[in-house]
Amino acid sequence: MPAISSSVGSGAAGAAIFADSDSRKYRYFQPRGQRATHYEDVTVDVQPDPERYLIQNWIIEFSDGRGAYMKDNTRALSSNWHAFRAPDQEWERTHYQRQSKIETMVQSVISNARKSGAHTAYDKAWVKVLQHHLGAWKHAEFGLGTSLMQAQRYGYTQMINNATLTNSSYKLRLAQDITLYLAEIGMDIPGWDDNAGKDHWLNDPIWQGCREAIETIMGTTDYLEQYFAINLVFEPLVGELFRSGFMMRVAAANSDFVTPPVISAAEADYERNLANCIDLMYLLAHDEEHAEHNRSLFKAWIKVHRPLAEKAARDLQPIWSEPHSKPVSFEDVRAQSEERIAHILGELGLN
Repeated sequence: MPAISSSVGSGAAGAAIFADSDSRKYRYFQPRGQRATHYEDVTVDVQPDPERYLIQNWIIEFSDGRGAYMKDNTRALSSNWHAFRAPDQEWERTHYQRQSKIETMVQSVISNARKSGAHTAYDKAWVKVLQHHLGAWKHAEFGLGTSLMQAQRYGYTQMINNATLTNSSYKLRLAQDITLYLAEIGMDIPGWDDNAGKDHWLNDPIWQGCREAIETIMGTTDYLEQYFAINLVFEPLVGELFRSGFMMRVAAANSDFVTPPVISAAEADYERNLANCIDLMYLLAHDEEHAEHNRSLFKAWIKVHRPLAEKAARDLQPIWSEPHSKPVSFEDVRAQSEERIAHILGELGLN
């Protein structure tokens, strides 16, 4: 991608050659395709970079002399951090529109379910599953969202920050959706305990492996390790296992047709987040200068986070025995999650 040379010592017109320096379009980046998309126009190079345009160095620096954004915030290396363009092409306007539509759908589902008395058909054992385990899972989603919120601050480019921050927003929205959903149906169910989910998250042995895996992710100081571990390891092994492998598939068999649409948006969220994460990690794993270093680093991350995620998944097995109707076995779902992560890591050449 054309960029201002370090030898340029002037910001005067004509001092450098870049993508559109001979036109009146005033675009300084090279589009990924033949033409720049709207997403690229509003995202690429919004965050300046001394290696591209800021010949006077960072406009804002920390007291120790470090610039506003530093490459060593991650151990991964890249010959061109600006090459990443998120496949979902989501920016501020489209993100708010999408989140608003999802919230409207979720609230409509919950409202209509309460009006029709849908909760009266729920199997009694299933009500306990919702109260104890879906109530615990919202804390998992909140933890992942919080980790990504912290991670997005350190991305070297606006495109990386956008992808990480929208990922965080999806997670926090789902945690909120689950909280509101359980609180609303709980008002119609005698004996419902809003605090049961938190108690199980903190004290139930079933959830301690999940807590350990998430807290380990939150504890790392490498923002790309957090992004990598969440989307390429934890989500396929634990997130999808619980959301689509259990909640969405078992709910209907226990006369619950409300929970699946509340949870379903999260699966679409993950497909977008996964596409973004794979695209970024693929660029790094095949970087013309640093591919070997990055692949070695990614394998080290997998060695840390995969055993924790697999333990978290195994610890969840007792939940499958709690509903009266069991349309799918834990082992079948686990086999699917193992196949899923093998496919994901295979795309990056990390199997």
